[in-house]
Amino acid sequence: MLRVLLILPLLAAPALAQETTGQDLTVIPRTKAEVARIAGVVALATDFSQPEKFEAKSGGAATVRARPTADAFSQFSGNMPFGRQMNFNLGNALFTKTWVPSPASTLASDGLGPLFNARGCQDCHLKDGRGHVPQAGESAVSMFLRLSVPGGSNPAEIKQWLATQDEPTYGGQFQDFAVQGIAAEGRMVINYSETPVTLADGTVVSLRAPKYSVADLAYGPMAADVMLSPRVAPQMIGLGLLEAIPEADILARVDEGDADGDGISGRASFVPAGPDGHAALGRFGFKGGKATIRDQSAGAFQGDMGLATALHPDPWGDCTVAQTACRAAPSGQEPGLRDGLEVDHQSLDLVTFYARNLGVPERRNIDDPQVLRGKQVFYDIGCTSCHTPKYVTERLKDQPEQSFQLIWPYTDLLLHDMGPGLADNRPEGRATGSEWKTPPLWGIGLTQQVSGHSEFLHDGRARSFLEAVLWHGGEAQTSRDAVVALPKDDRDAILAFLESL
Repeated sequence: MLRVLLILPLLAAPALAQETTGQDLTVIPRTKAEVARIAGVVALATDFSQPEKFEAKSGGAATVRARPTADAFSQFSGNMPFGRQMNFNLGNALFTKTWVPSPASTLASDGLGPLFNARGCQDCHLKDGRGHVPQAGESAVSMFLRLSVPGGSNPAEIKQWLATQDEPTYGGQFQDFAVQGIAAEGRMVINYSETPVTLADGTVVSLRAPKYSVADLAYGPMAADVMLSPRVAPQMIGLGLLEAIPEADILARVDEGDADGDGISGRASFVPAGPDGHAALGRFGFKGGKATIRDQSAGAFQGDMGLATALHPDPWGDCTVAQTACRAAPSGQEPGLRDGLEVDHQSLDLVTFYARNLGVPERRNIDDPQVLRGKQVFYDIGCTSCHTPKYVTERLKDQPEQSFQLIWPYTDLLLHDMGPGLADNRPEGRATGSEWKTPPLWGIGLTQQVSGHSEFLHDGRARSFLEAVLWHGGEAQTSRDAVVALPKDDRDAILAFLESL
């Protein structure tokens, strides 16, 4: 009953004409009365003496109970109709499946590689949570390097797409595994240096600064101007709700020229989407490189596992023309089987459905005085300028789990310059070498429980919430400096707030 009550105030309008958006969703437009009502619902809080109405339900009616186990991120949307739960379970089976090279007797699971980073989706997103930085002597499963060199196309329809292209020999993703008979591309090397930061009260925090390189290259040297950018697999919860945030609500926060003078100038990422490559708002990936969950899933099948889908039909994955043996290796594409692909349409649909419906756990301790104080500090020092607390999702046809929900993801889904400390110096789409998309914060307090570590940021360099905050620069420099200046009680409070998310 509670899940129904959460959205009843927003469901008064009758269904109107439908329209299809760039996010693969069919939307029922809002009425003017709904628009006005929603504006009041999503306004920033001003009273921090108690939690806001429905604040515990980060994912609206789709929120799930916060389990005290590593399975906290692996539940289906709390409002999912019984008749759709089988699709979730089938998607889960595909997400956790281990793929094998071709030829194989298991024709439903062959086609891996020839080059790859993982044998299955959950190898990187273990328990649907964050990946981790490899320890000494460990292979870089759940973390990889993106590769590119300057140059390439600059299509006008993508709105100032930055001109880069894949590294000519090693492609767009460095892959440290290969099937038998094919050489893996090499291995990623990470070296850290420690830098102390002294807070206003004298507390010293050490930040580890990573430096990335490659070794044991199997196909000759990389281009001299290659750009390396690390990626740790992000958590999977709430993706369908992020996909359902109205595009207009995201674009309304764009301020490329910082017209309001607050030092924050978020920019929208626009990327090719779908089989026709039309321009759409980038919502997924650390730099907003994918517009839809389907695009993100198909890209992972191709780049991470070397598996062909309808969106990326080449069976050799990320192998370049210079990697001739890789391109000539056997594939899992058989005529008349699985649409002639390694991952057929139905399988891609099921994995997309699964990823779209991983439920966001409810908040914990939201009425604790320290958490409430931390929330106030978070708001007062300007963190909400990028980490936008809440939205109401689109009203959607045939997608009840994400339809018209009040959600609390704490992100604006826009690109922001985060300064030289976090810069990878590699443009991607519209994102410059120092820009990153604001990540959602929901579920961040369960990272240790689910993933077994407390590593944050795009490459896991931060070993705590405080380290992650201290790495912020650029547009976030003022908020970061405010945290440095906080008295210990307020600093502990803001960390307790983050732990409650």
